[in-house]
Amino acid sequence: MKYDFESLIDRRGMDAIAVDAVGNPEIPMGPDGPKDGFDVIPMWIADMSFVTAPSITEAMKKRLDHPLFGYFATRKEYYEAISFWHQKRNNMPPIPAEAIGYENGVLGGVISALNVLCSKGDNVLLHSPTYIGFQFSLADNGYHMIQSPLIKDENGIDRMDLADMEEKIIRNHIHAAVFCSPHNPTGRVWEREELEDMYALFKKHDVYVVCDEIWSDLLIGDSRHIPAQSISEDARNRTVALYAPSKTFSLAGLIGSYRIVYNPYLRDRIEKEQALSHYNSMNVLSMYALIGAYSETGMEWLDELKTVLTENVDYACRFIEEKFKGVCTSRPQGTYMLFVDCTGWCKEHGRTIHEVEKAAWDVGVALQDGTMFGGEYTLRLNLALPHSRLIEAFDRLDRYVFNPAE
Repeated sequence: MKYDFESLIDRRGMDAIAVDAVGNPEIPMGPDGPKDGFDVIPMWIADMSFVTAPSITEAMKKRLDHPLFGYFATRKEYYEAISFWHQKRNNMPPIPAEAIGYENGVLGGVISALNVLCSKGDNVLLHSPTYIGFQFSLADNGYHMIQSPLIKDENGIDRMDLADMEEKIIRNHIHAAVFCSPHNPTGRVWEREELEDMYALFKKHDVYVVCDEIWSDLLIGDSRHIPAQSISEDARNRTVALYAPSKTFSLAGLIGSYRIVYNPYLRDRIEKEQALSHYNSMNVLSMYALIGAYSETGMEWLDELKTVLTENVDYACRFIEEKFKGVCTSRPQGTYMLFVDCTGWCKEHGRTIHEVEKAAWDVGVALQDGTMFGGEYTLRLNLALPHSRLIEAFDRLDRYVFNPAE
């Protein structure tokens, strides 16, 4: 490969929550530290353990050559890069600059949109299992989540339950939905027909959509992302789409998301709502990072990354199927997170999922339980790490957690 996805980078002491929070009481959100003799393999928080795409660091270094960092205006290259990216990756038509708006983060964008679409106390439709960020941000801002569970078909693929969605829309007087595409945490990449059926339902009941598409670049194998706003003219005008380079290129520390809103009424209202707090302000280096990411070179890097992630997903799913009796997972079609169901294993061995999680932490496999996402006996594992570390992590899970020597 042209780019480096195998180097083991020591992130300790370099502001990385993924490693510095492990076993650190000053950052209580992290897993417990491992026992003596085991190093930490970070597989919990959703960032990657790969060297940053060089086009990003080069763009930032070039800007750093100029020694002033005062107030600035958004460059036209920022809007051009976003439009270029979506034309090339998602077959979208050129995006006018006025349809693009900056957001400090996707969750903030979700709330700004809901504040326009809803009144405090309104019910909002989501699918479950549900990304924990949605749960906290909606609850903190006075919205009630109404969850429609995904259901597995005969092939183990998660599907929307349209009948359940409609019943809940009617019963709870819902006019706004938060939709995740690809879905987090299951990694489901939606097919066009599914999205068409969903939007037909939303049109019928006048439901507007806030669509989180932050994972849309990270597709596994031959999966293809269908942008929600491309489904129809109606979908284009009833959807607030939210994106960021942060998941694709592991840039969460730089801050910088964006929204695409074609409906001018919604756009004006969201811009007004967003401006009220005076907090939503782009960072000049974040702007250059996006320009460097959303380039031909960034695209080349991403294509190699997708190959690496596909190999990691294949390895993990095959290992679980062959060696972990009572553990199962649906192969994700997108994202680099694996949502694993340990129901059979836990019940057979009389263990809770938190005991399983702690046994993994003890041997340095810093994964995350899935209960906060809505899965009683589930684990969530980040597979975006060098393949050698993935092999080591699953070897430890095999020897010390799921198949320990008697």
